[in-house]
Amino acid sequence: MIIGIDPHKMSHTANAVDPATNTTTASLRIDASLVGYRELMRWSKQFPERRWAVENARGLGRHLAQWLVARGEVVLDVPCSATARVRELSRGSRRKTDVIDAAAAASVAALHGDATVVTAEDHTTVFALLEERRANVAAQRVRVANQLHAVLRDLTPGGAALAITAKSASTLLRSIRPASPAERTRKELAQDLVRELRTADASLGDIEARMTVALDEHGTRLREIDGIGAVTAVRLIGRTGVASRFASEHAFATYAGAAPIEIASGEHARHRLSRAGDRRLNSAIHLIAVTQVRMRNSIGRAYFDKKIAEGKTRNEAMRCLKRRLANHIWRMMIADERRRAVVDGGAEIAA
Repeated sequence: MIIGIDPHKMSHTANAVDPATNTTTASLRIDASLVGYRELMRWSKQFPERRWAVENARGLGRHLAQWLVARGEVVLDVPCSATARVRELSRGSRRKTDVIDAAAAASVAALHGDATVVTAEDHTTVFALLEERRANVAAQRVRVANQLHAVLRDLTPGGAALAITAKSASTLLRSIRPASPAERTRKELAQDLVRELRTADASLGDIEARMTVALDEHGTRLREIDGIGAVTAVRLIGRTGVASRFASEHAFATYAGAAPIEIASGEHARHRLSRAGDRRLNSAIHLIAVTQVRMRNSIGRAYFDKKIAEGKTRNEAMRCLKRRLANHIWRMMIADERRRAVVDGGAEIAA
């Protein structure tokens, strides 16, 4: 039996579908609470052999999906786009109800379509959380810095330097003597913004320290690659997840948007990088490539210079370097996974 779940913020709807006949056997609506989860589990025991198909198990259905996985249940993640296609092709004039959505999720799982197995959260979840938090704090710092620039521009001729810091802004504010109520208010606002900027800098430093600790516990060797620090390593692992889910380095490069695609055929074939794939992962690889090109003694710079000597343009050489880096990063992540598997296996035997 496949139990489809249509999750919402306040309630979840379950629909048990027989995969042999694709017909609904029973349905249940529960509150999104631990009491509701226990009621759902008791209800599901009428089906000894069961699987769960949770729509958007990495979004609204994350908590329920992880709760089920922790109790040994087999849970599949069904994307919202897949259930929408089922509704589009089914009878009923494209009606959309919680029961229909739950049945659609179960149907996708039964047909082995776009459903993927949900696993327990591990270190990749930790890295993804830290990377997202840092991105939010960094964006907040940019907004505060922009506001501070705007205020200082009206307080002093020319304003502050482009690369503004809390220290430089404080030094500049100490030299300003307000001559009117408007200037006095601007200076007070600027002081508030300086405090916010200092808080954001402290938060970014704290997050990077947490990232370093998490990477040390994880045991990855990505930081041995030129141009990869704690922040970039966390982004690579957090965006990639389990590297072994990619069949090859070519599949990983395609996912990261680092595999060139042909845009012209025949005698004058030309290529460019794909604009598809994970753009934040692609951005991390691009940052590594740019950093290595700027490092005179790095392996990446030597490879870049070799491609330039072969007659390639700067953009073409950079595309080649990004692809090579993607391959190297994937191979190192695979090696790290295998090494951890050996260590964990030895620890289990010793226990």
